[in-house]
Amino acid sequence: MIAYEGGGVNGNPLYHWVALAVSTALMLPVPAAILAGWTPPWMRKRKAGIRLRAYGILCIYALMLFNGIPRIADASFETVMVCSSIGFGFAAAAAVLFLLSARKDSAARTAGPVELRKG
Repeated sequence: MIAYEGGGVNGNPLYHWVALAVSTALMLPVPAAILAGWTPPWMRKRKAGIRLRAYGILCIYALMLFNGIPRIADASFETVMVCSSIGFGFAAAAAVLFLLSARKDSAARTAGPVELRKG
């Protein structure tokens, strides 16, 4: 077993606490506000897939949680690997959600407004 300075295999938990605090402060407010109905100014032109984008960001946040919390708790190697695998599942889900949101945005852009025909 490999042991690092400060303890077990998972390293210093302070680094994981800082990473979780920063990711919570930066990644959680915007998708929560989007899902509550607010649209950020930089995303107002791409509104069709905005909810999918918010869910994708929440999946990335879940990845951070599943990778950080077992290491903070100094869990066993097997537990850390299982949680990391679940976290990578969330990363794959985020990628799918981002691709779906881009597809939805491009479909909405190509459709354009419908003009009434007179005659």
